[in-house]
Amino acid sequence: MTSSPRPPRVLGDIDSAVSEHANRAWWDAEADEYHAEHGEFIGGSTPGGEFVWGPERYRESEARLLGDVTGRDVLEIGCGSAPCSRWLRAQGANAVGLDVSIGMLRHGIDAMARDESPVPLIQAGAEHLPFADASFDIACSSFGAVPFVADSARVMREVHRVLRPGGRWVFATNHPMRWMFLDDPGPDGLVVRMSYFSRTPYSEADDDGNVTYVEHHRTIGDRVREIVAAGLVLEDIVEPEWPDNLEDEWGQWSPLRGSYFPGTAIFVCRKPA
Repeated sequence: MTSSPRPPRVLGDIDSAVSEHANRAWWDAEADEYHAEHGEFIGGSTPGGEFVWGPERYRESEARLLGDVTGRDVLEIGCGSAPCSRWLRAQGANAVGLDVSIGMLRHGIDAMARDESPVPLIQAGAEHLPFADASFDIACSSFGAVPFVADSARVMREVHRVLRPGGRWVFATNHPMRWMFLDDPGPDGLVVRMSYFSRTPYSEADDDGNVTYVEHHRTIGDRVREIVAAGLVLEDIVEPEWPDNLEDEWGQWSPLRGSYFPGTAIFVCRKPA
C-alpha cells in the first residue's frame, strides 16, 4: 500500500520481468521508511502480528474471510514484513510468507524475534510460486503482489495449482475504481482524471528512463475473468466501508474519499472440491 504521490506516468506496456525487478528494488529501498511511517498500523512490531485487509482497518479477526485457520497450511503471497503471516501463526495456522523484497522480509525476521513461533519466509515472485501442487489449504494476500505483477492471471493459476481441493483464496487490492482519481486525500481526489478502462500500468522511472516502480490496473470484470479462467470459484467481493470513527489519512485514503466510494476490494474465492 504505497502512499507516495503519483508523478507523471511512463506510458506503454511493462512486462513481468521489468515489473518484478522494479518493484523488488523499490520495496527494498523503501522498506525502512515504509515501516517508520506505517509499521504501527500494519502491526509490524506487534507481538503475534496483525491482519488488516486495508486502510479501512478491516481486520481478519472480525471479518473471518479465511475461516478457521487452526492447523491449516496457509500461504500469504506478497507478505511484506509478514504481520499477517505472524498473526495467522499466532492463531494456530501453519503459515508461510512469500515476498519479492528481501528488505521487507528482513523487517519480518526482526519482528519475529518477539514471537513465540517464527514463520518461514521465502523470497520469490508471485507469478512462479516455488511450491508443489496442492500444498496449501488457504492462500491470502492483503494488498500484496497482485497489483504489482504484469500477469495477474498467472498468479490466479498458480494459486489454483498450489491449493488443495476446497481451498480458499482471498486477496485485497486497491478498489479498481480508484484508478480514475489522483492519489489525493482531499477534494482534488474526488474528480475523475483517468479512464477506468485504461490498462496502461502506472509507473515511475529514473532520469535514465529505467522503470523503478509499477502498478498494473485491472477492472472488476478483469479480476472476475482471471479468477474464473483459473478454475476458481468467486464467492464474494467485499468493499469495506470507511468507519465513522476513523479520522486518519493514509496516502490517498481518507475519511472524505471513503465517504463517497470504496478504497479496497477483497475477492473471496475457493478451489472446487
